[in-house]
Amino acid sequence: MKVVKIPYQQTKKFTHLVNDYLSRSDNLNNFYNRYPTLENFSAQWEEKSNHKIDRKLLVKVLNEQNQLLTLSSLSRCNIDSLIEEDSFTVTTGHQLCLFTGPLYFVYKIISTINLTQVLKKKYPEKNFVPVFWMASEDHDFQEVNHVHLFGQKIEWNSVQKGAVGRMSLKGIEVVLDDLDKLLGDSVNAKHLSLLFRDAYLKHNSLAEATRFLVNALFGKFGLVILDGDDTRLKQQFISIVKKDVLHQGFFETISKCSQNLAKGYEAQAFVRNINFFHLSNKGRKRLEGEVLESEIDSNPEDYSPNVLMRPLFQEIVLPNIAYVGGGAEVAYWMQLKTAFDQEQIPFPILVLRNSLLWIEQNQVNKWQNLGFELGDLFLDEHQLHQKYVSWQTNLNLTQELKNLNKVFEKILSKTTDKGLQKSVIAEHQRQLNSFKKLEKKLYKSEKKKHDVALNQITKLKAKLFPNNSLQERFDNFIPFYLKHGDNFIEILQKELIPLDAKFVILSPQ
Repeated sequence: MKVVKIPYQQTKKFTHLVNDYLSRSDNLNNFYNRYPTLENFSAQWEEKSNHKIDRKLLVKVLNEQNQLLTLSSLSRCNIDSLIEEDSFTVTTGHQLCLFTGPLYFVYKIISTINLTQVLKKKYPEKNFVPVFWMASEDHDFQEVNHVHLFGQKIEWNSVQKGAVGRMSLKGIEVVLDDLDKLLGDSVNAKHLSLLFRDAYLKHNSLAEATRFLVNALFGKFGLVILDGDDTRLKQQFISIVKKDVLHQGFFETISKCSQNLAKGYEAQAFVRNINFFHLSNKGRKRLEGEVLESEIDSNPEDYSPNVLMRPLFQEIVLPNIAYVGGGAEVAYWMQLKTAFDQEQIPFPILVLRNSLLWIEQNQVNKWQNLGFELGDLFLDEHQLHQKYVSWQTNLNLTQELKNLNKVFEKILSKTTDKGLQKSVIAEHQRQLNSFKKLEKKLYKSEKKKHDVALNQITKLKAKLFPNNSLQERFDNFIPFYLKHGDNFIEILQKELIPLDAKFVILSPQ
């Protein structure tokens, strides 16, 4: 396995906030609790231990939610361990994307699992449980109903509305049939086809199917899956629901924190006067009009938190010490720091999930045969073309440009008349413009001689950066699983190092 690590900043694919967080900029100190170092976790669980969690109820809910799954012994032990005061969770979450959606769905879960293992090694007297929080109440079906695969878009069309986790899977057979046509008939293809059919045809809802699929892929690592769409859990959240819905008690706090964050960074989520939806069989709708306190008491399951309230919900019901997420998630959690302080809820350690580019050996060979290092992959196409052409020709006019500048600097130094000095400066600029035009013409002429190689560069970049985006934000895990089987996930589990603030390029040898 070839592993290359580069700074996140070098990729130019991450936000200013992410780069500053990783570099521990003082500008962000007021927007999080503790920085993610191994040493900081002990203080985090000490703080969390003083915050009451109904562990008995949590274990009961987890056992009942997962009773139809074939759980690994490690997942079963992890659920049972949560009854103990020295057991803590590390959580990630995601929407219920079809066939897991983009690769980072997988990377988030692996990052979470690996962090719990590192923590256990560092602090063997404690137990750390990886939790996947299913965002089953989200209602943006268009974000979860498709997957990009082999240059095609496999899409599940449905007229259903409301929380995606509650959606029926009726009619999804057509999507599975379309997928089978692309998978082929290899051993790994047959395994995936069977896995997906067991998930989506033997369960009644998207939440049930996703739970089955995630458990099948990651259960052996001890992952525990939790669905927040549960009446018993929401009963613990009633005071927050009332404060927001009846009194708009979070608008000012979150607005001010968001405004302060926005002075240097782009805010990720928009705070509203009321940050809950009304959830029913007819859909998930924004709350409007008067809501009675008795309605919240009687039916807490009808009140669904938006993206800014969900973190508070999560931290109330879980003995959680860290949240593992992408850059956008880290940003909107930071908007909530003062809301957590206001409610005296411990703010978890924010851990940026591992990010990586998976490049197959044949692609590595092509790239290196062109003369590039793997770190060069993050240069833009124009820079790569220029670099390649300069290697193949003597078209490097850097020295000539220096000589031109020296000539005019010398002339200028001998000119005492201010009027003439302006003329010299103007002529210098004209010569520079002419020089650059000539350089472009020469480059264009040389470029034509290397069309084949330059096309290879363009095609490989397009393959590894679909839509000029990171591979992990667009591609699905299926092509990699077809080639490598279970080894794909095992490689990720082995190579993705928690709390290592570097972007990873992985290539199987």
